[in-house]
Amino acid sequence: MSPFYTGAPIEWPADSKETPARGIAAIDEGGNTAGVAGTLSQEDLRLKRNALTIAADRALSIAAGVLEHHPRKLTALLAALLLGGGGGAFAVASFGPDASALPVREVLEAVEPAAAITEQAEALDAHVFNLYRSDVVRPTDTVESLLARLGVSDAAAAAYLRQDAAVRTQLLGRPGRAVRAEATAEHGLAGLTARWVSDDSGNFKRLVVQRGADGRFATRMETAPLAAAVRLGSGTIRSSLFAAVDESHIPDEIAIQVADIFSADIDFHRGLRKGDRFSVVYEALEADGEPLRTGRVLSVEFVNNGKTLHAVWFQEPGAKGGYYSLDGKSLTSSYLASPMEFSRVTSGFAMRFHPILQRWRAHLGVDYGAPSGTPVRTVGDGSVEFAGWQNGFGNVVMVKHNANDLTVYAHLSRIDVRPHQNVSQGQRIGAVGATGWATGPHLHFEFRSNGVHQDPVQVAKRHQGVTLTAAARPNFERLARSMRAQLTAASSTVASAE
Repeated sequence: MSPFYTGAPIEWPADSKETPARGIAAIDEGGNTAGVAGTLSQEDLRLKRNALTIAADRALSIAAGVLEHHPRKLTALLAALLLGGGGGAFAVASFGPDASALPVREVLEAVEPAAAITEQAEALDAHVFNLYRSDVVRPTDTVESLLARLGVSDAAAAAYLRQDAAVRTQLLGRPGRAVRAEATAEHGLAGLTARWVSDDSGNFKRLVVQRGADGRFATRMETAPLAAAVRLGSGTIRSSLFAAVDESHIPDEIAIQVADIFSADIDFHRGLRKGDRFSVVYEALEADGEPLRTGRVLSVEFVNNGKTLHAVWFQEPGAKGGYYSLDGKSLTSSYLASPMEFSRVTSGFAMRFHPILQRWRAHLGVDYGAPSGTPVRTVGDGSVEFAGWQNGFGNVVMVKHNANDLTVYAHLSRIDVRPHQNVSQGQRIGAVGATGWATGPHLHFEFRSNGVHQDPVQVAKRHQGVTLTAAARPNFERLARSMRAQLTAASSTVASAE
């Protein structure tokens, strides 16, 4: 008869002198106790407890000594044991059922593709993906070289473009004009579009070459209005204004306009300081969503040597527009401070050693060094008093602005006006050259008032200060608040140039 544990309690007499030790009782089928795993007297238990207490104290002393002398080793050992035990526990523990014991059922169903899905797949197979690529015309471009850069290899298209009059006259030999080609997957030409601005009318020209369904090409010329988009930019001067706008991806034309706006207040050739900064809001003129030309500066803030200047473009109804400070004072002068767009000055308004006469003399004007052919503009409205050759000046133009003021533009390589012709401020009158007594290409410029030579920068300053009319001030103040907010937004992302 095999003993087994019934889980029933074992009764001990209340007056028993023996205490049961931890063990297992084997009870037979009749309920009789077959045996108990050991019994101990009270005295034996007390002695064993004392022995265990002494051993535990000694073990604790030894452990404390080891911990005091080898704390790091003991900590590392304990961590390794814990990690190893934990890793082993995770490795062997399995809380899910045995995958091999799970029931498996195989289901087979017939699936018919929907008609719409079939139609869509057929449509995708039949769809033709055309590729678009843009570039600009280069001075040495031929039809073949232009098409190759546009990813087109199409002998029929090349033959058509070579004989097309509009392509030959308006595209080839016109460097800088933007071109976009639409090519098929086989690199054939599906269409070609070129866009450019030819005048100041606010429109642009569009040349379109299109391939028809019959495979034949056709050309058409179109005119469409430019769309003005507002752009924001800012920068910090490290070496020059042009270096800063290059780093900020702002067009050079904007730098030139900024220099013109503040030309009477800032010497952009010698007066800029490292750390000067600017923020600008300007127009970009777009054709079909692509920028083609830089528009007008709408507002600008310039901090030069700690002094902050502002300018806002504003036009009163029925009047000529101009730039104003935020308090409404006009910054537009009757005269520009320079007859050339922002350029380096080789000689200021001061005494100099004359390179031809080989003696010191008063240099009654300003010399602007620039390559031959650089455009020269009149600094103010007036009438051409003289246009021709004079001994020391070479080719020279003299413009009479009023009864007192006369300006002189000398050493020109070309003269673009005639005597008694009316000219307006900023109009081109000739080009830089080295005619007359000149050792190299430059423009000699003079401003004479009642026959007395004047510093043109100081003249430009004196002719500022026209204020807004009372009727226009509310509109201006609304515009100024808006532009101030936009300039603040532009200055939040300052780019710099080394």
